[in-house]
Amino acid sequence: MAVDAAASASAGTSATASGRASLASTFDTFLALLTTQMKNQDPLSPMDSTEFTNQLVQMSGVEQQLLTNDLLQTLVNTAGRGIADAVSLIGKEVRAVSDDAAIQNGEAKWVYKQDRDASKVKVEVLDASGKVVHAEEVEDIAAGEHAFTWDGKDLTGKQLADGGVYTLRVTAVDGSGTAVPTTTYIDGVVTAVEQSDGETLITVAGAKVPWETVTKIAQTAADEDASTTEETPNNTDEEDTSDLAA
Repeated sequence: MAVDAAASASAGTSATASGRASLASTFDTFLALLTTQMKNQDPLSPMDSTEFTNQLVQMSGVEQQLLTNDLLQTLVNTAGRGIADAVSLIGKEVRAVSDDAAIQNGEAKWVYKQDRDASKVKVEVLDASGKVVHAEEVEDIAAGEHAFTWDGKDLTGKQLADGGVYTLRVTAVDGSGTAVPTTTYIDGVVTAVEQSDGETLITVAGAKVPWETVTKIAQTAADEDASTTEETPNNTDEEDTSDLAA
């Protein structure tokens, strides 16, 4: 798929470049002929200004079309690279910048990072409509990364269904009441890739996030186990030839 996209992009770029070169040559010839006509026109029968204007409009239209082709080609190239890069993440363990995570196996997990120590940190979980379904103050207020796991229960203690995507909101302030900047991440295996409204999205921890938000990539435990198995020779089927030698 990546090869086909690259070939199409190359062909499109070549066609646009050829068209632009042809237009430049044609436009130069057009101007030369127009100038010659104006210099040698019959004063009693001057050149039709309407026809002159129509020709200029046509030339301008062709140039605008080539500019549009350039823009479309850029979009195609960018989208192709995004999909190719994102597809390579499928099955990989990643960390991405995102406030959203889905409930999986009865819980949702996030990691948030504080830029500096705080005197008070409050975390809230919001549903798709922005309603707070869980809130608590955390004891660890030091700078750095903090893992937060929500048990998937709302304020009434009701267990919410797996698959629902929820947003984590972290509010941290220092002793003077000044907000402490925080960044929220989700960790998980990439399970899907899609394009929506020209944006390449990957599915991590049940939530869809732009693939450009990935900050860390690692092999999954299964990949590492498979790699170890391939490197370790299997001697269980080797025949014992000690008795034959005797």
